[in-house]
Amino acid sequence: MDTLKLEIVTPKGPIFNGDVKSITLPGSEGEFGVLPGHAAVLTLLKTGVIDIEKANGKHDLVAISSGYAEVDESSVNILAEGAVYVGGDEESEIADSLKKIEDLLDSIKSDPFVTESVLARVKNIKKS
Repeated sequence: MDTLKLEIVTPKGPIFNGDVKSITLPGSEGEFGVLPGHAAVLTLLKTGVIDIEKANGKHDLVAISSGYAEVDESSVNILAEGAVYVGGDEESEIADSLKKIEDLLDSIKSDPFVTESVLARVKNIKKS
């Protein structure tokens, strides 16, 4: 078992569905990583960034407002209140994603520190 099945869903529909190598989640008690074979857990997620490592080593990011994650040995299912997929390699695509993240965080009246932290993380990871 080299990959996990990941599904991220919001009330507006699916955000991500695919096989991944690993996932880092913004848990209510802090960030935690999930690899294939992880113990089963159901946990709250706080506002933050989901870092998805694909089988080819590339990373995708999804900013979420909050939600729940159900983890088992072969899959991770995430129900998020709101989420924005950060995609694209062009500056304009990244800028569009950052604007959507700002709008999402503004809509939940997020702490300004959390907003800046999420935006900084997205900007830094996409540059590497």
